[in-house]
Amino acid sequence: MATDEPLDHRMLAVSLFNRTWELLDQDVRSHEERAEMLTAAFGSRYHWREIGEPRNFAVSDWQVSRVAAVLGYPDLAEEYGQRSLEAASRYRLGAFYEGYAHEALARAARLAGNRDLWRKHLDIAYELLDQIEESGERDLLAPDLAELRG
Repeated sequence: MATDEPLDHRMLAVSLFNRTWELLDQDVRSHEERAEMLTAAFGSRYHWREIGEPRNFAVSDWQVSRVAAVLGYPDLAEEYGQRSLEAASRYRLGAFYEGYAHEALARAARLAGNRDLWRKHLDIAYELLDQIEESGERDLLAPDLAELRG
């Protein structure tokens, strides 16, 4: 369904983002749900690119990276983690967004078996975590980093 209406893009971006999270939160996914999860993440990314702001770009690229990591695609996870970092850096989105981009890159490196790169990105993410002033943002990133460290 092609659309040029900003509200349609926003509605679809949010809906697909939320559907991706529903699937990520499942402990077990069917083969079809795995395909749907990746498709929904890319769909959300597409619609945010049409009408979003830089923070939406960074987050949607991060979500694609997370899905790719969960599905076992380290190269795809790294590519979209890097895209998330580029958006966060280019638009100076701050420590929260940069921290999550490094979290994504650490996750991709761990999946690829690159221990040095995993440690590098995890260390940077922890440094950025210390710079986050908003407690709600810290509370989101900290458990993901702890899970990666373990």
